[in-house]
Amino acid sequence: MPSLRASGRCTRDLTGSWDTERVQPRNDLDLVVPPGPGLRHGLVVPTAELEERFTRAGGPGGQGVNTTDSRVELWWDPSTSTALTSAQQQRAAAALTPHLVGGRVRVVAAEHRSQRRNRKAARERLAGLLREALAPPAPARRATRPTRGSQRRRLDAKRRRSQLKSGRARPTGDAG
Repeated sequence: MPSLRASGRCTRDLTGSWDTERVQPRNDLDLVVPPGPGLRHGLVVPTAELEERFTRAGGPGGQGVNTTDSRVELWWDPSTSTALTSAQQQRAAAALTPHLVGGRVRVVAAEHRSQRRNRKAARERLAGLLREALAPPAPARRATRPTRGSQRRRLDAKRRRSQLKSGRARPTGDAG
């Protein structure tokens, strides 16, 4: 049986030790989602699954704004992605519904003057969306009853407040 190093499933991490679990990008253009809740070892979306469109953006840029295609639209289809398992695809499809256009996720970045910075911003935004979408749901709240002491304190406070307010009333009387 070939070793893990020879098969390509084993990579070196930043410390130089061999890591068989962490997913590594194949090139600099792959979208890397760092490890987090729901993504124990991170996620790498290959560049082939991403589609980028460049258009002219409004806003600052002087004369270059009319000639430079700096606005970036990043498209990604979670249903056909090879980076996700089937369970992750279902969770992502449910969580990313507001961001889906024709079954694909659309992220737009146009806040920077350069196309390179907008590409980076769009990829960071998509990575953030994926991280949120693939995070496990929060545990359900367990209903608890108030303690006897807290009930007693609440009723005592109500009694004191009632006496205070009744003390403000006009005296009824035997003034005669």
